[in-house]
Amino acid sequence: MKNLIFVNGTMGAGKTAVCRALQSRLEPCVLLDGDWCWDMRPFTVTDETKAVVVDNICAMLGNFLRCGAWENVVFCWVMQDKAIAENILRRLDLTDVNARLFTLMVSEKALRARLEADVQSGKRERDVIERSVARLPLYERMDTEKIDTDALTPDQIAEIIANRIRKGEKNT
Repeated sequence: MKNLIFVNGTMGAGKTAVCRALQSRLEPCVLLDGDWCWDMRPFTVTDETKAVVVDNICAMLGNFLRCGAWENVVFCWVMQDKAIAENILRRLDLTDVNARLFTLMVSEKALRARLEADVQSGKRERDVIERSVARLPLYERMDTEKIDTDALTPDQIAEIIANRIRKGEKNT
């Protein structure tokens, strides 16, 4: 049985860093970061571009799941509504696939500090801070496996997820 592991959270929650750390803990593993499917200039969000991005995500995840090389398929993205994940899952063949959805939770204070550091280093634009903070309540309401990230490193979070996957343990 393959594992399909979705990791979501607001911008700055640590999704990419956690998933990179998760790869080495769940080998053989492949990672898709949903942001890679949005890498366009100018960044344009329309119904058409959203549809293309989701189509591409589904195509890539489906290809990864069909390939015998990987036991674990990890996908991270900002999915502030569980319906986004459910839409993707509905479009995939999940025969013999254990699908799990983890949400990286972060306090407003820790989120602001992380994003401010990213802004100062030139990795993000300042407007991301308020946009990300505004989404925090959306993740609280989601029925997912939540992990509080405030006092943990990406490696520690990856270890928690990897252990839950290995044990088949669910902790919502």
